This record gives sequence, C-alpha cells and structure tokens, in this order.
Amino acid sequence: MGTAAVGGPVTPLGAGGSAPGDRGVSLGDTGRTGGPHPVVLGATGLLGGTFDPIHVGHLMIAEEVRETLGLERVLFVPAGIPPHKPDRPITPAPHRVAMIELAIAGNPAFELSRLEVDRAGPSYAVDTLELLASDVRARGGEPDLTFIVSAEAFVELPTWRDPARLLSLCRMAVVPRAGRGSPGAAWLDAHIPGSHERVIFLDGPNLDLSATRIRRRVAAGRSIRYLVPDAVIAYIADHALYRTEPGRTDRP
Repeated sequence: MGTAAVGGPVTPLGAGGSAPGDRGVSLGDTGRTGGPHPVVLGATGLLGGTFDPIHVGHLMIAEEVRETLGLERVLFVPAGIPPHKPDRPITPAPHRVAMIELAIAGNPAFELSRLEVDRAGPSYAVDTLELLASDVRARGGEPDLTFIVSAEAFVELPTWRDPARLLSLCRMAVVPRAGRGSPGAAWLDAHIPGSHERVIFLDGPNLDLSATRIRRRVAAGRSIRYLVPDAVIAYIADHALYRTEPGRTDRP
C-alpha cells in the first residue's frame, strides 16, 4: 500500500458513518486534552505496513488514533507486495498475519484485514481504499475511513499512486516519528493543493521503535521483551524467525 500498506478481506465497515471530514477535525488538531472522543459508528481506521514483526509501537499508534478520533474500529492491513520494498526480503505473509492476530486478540476494536495479502500484485493504498469504500457503499452506507500513517511515511505521499484520489477517499491521521517533525499546511498545499483539510496531525505517541531494530535484536540473541507482545515473542521463537538479518534496512 504505497509507503504504508493497508488491506485485508473486504470486511463489512458498517452501514452508517459520516463522510470523511464531517466531524470537523482538520489540520492542526493534534489530540484531545480531555477524555476520549465519543465513538462514531462506522468510523474505521486503517493501519498498514509489512508488520515484520508487529510491535507495541503499532498497537499504541492504533489505540491513540482510535481514542482521539472516536473510531469504532481499526483494521490492521499487512501488505502483500509492498511497492516501495521490491528488493528487500520480507517474512512470508502467513507468519506476519499470524503475529498480527496474536497481537490484537485482546482488543475488540482491532481487526485483521487480509485484503492485500490475498490480492495479487503490489499493494497500493489507493486501490485498497477504493475497495473498502465500495464495500461500504454496496451495503448502503457512506465510507468514513481514516488512513493512519507516520510522519516519516507521510512526507513521501506525493510519490504514492494517485495521492489526490487517495485523499478523496479518506482522511489521514499523521502520527509523529521520534526525531522527525511533521510538515504543515504550506507543505501540503505546495505538494497536494487543497489537501490540508483532509489531514490531521496528532502529537503522540512519540516512540523510537522499529521492526528493523527488533529483528536485529533477535538476530543478536537479545531480548525483545516489552517491545512486542508476549504471544508474538513466543511465535517468533517457535518458528525461528529473524535469526539472521541479511541486509534488511526497512523500518516499519
């Protein structure tokens, strides 16, 4: 899915839900100072990536965006063939899917989507959003989709396939990456004119954690306790994953 993948079997997104932007959240809204936002029925977040492996940073991001924006659920969408990583070794999809299922099992608002791992060819975000939006409309609803992405990935948005179309299908929730700032309205208008009302910048969580670091720790025989859920640690050990890290430099 572009730089941040999303997808899974086209699962029902609900018959209700408001159109993107109807909740009045716009550029500059970076979180709530009070309690969580009331849940909006049908509001769905999409968090994509290779999830190789899924780690607590992914889970914290999903929960923060869900609570801040009042999402009813968040779909974890592992990429099948990430177009931005064509030459990098990636753990086979069945392992990545299994680790996601273990990691999200305790949160009823989190769901796995297999749309991209079950689809042939590269995983482009705009194609996945088109399919999900069409599924909602086929069920008589109006799509309310929020695409969750890191600030690091967001600055690559102009290089994605049809970014203007992508932003017409969803709002984007941009979460910070430790040590990296987020672009502002001027940057958005310069690169994708008129898009800043479709983007929400959150002020957290601000974590310096990557799948690359976790794989390297496993390869070095070091503990990854508290970096990934215990069930995922057990899965990695049981299947002897990440024992070597041959030139892998991808982060998510």
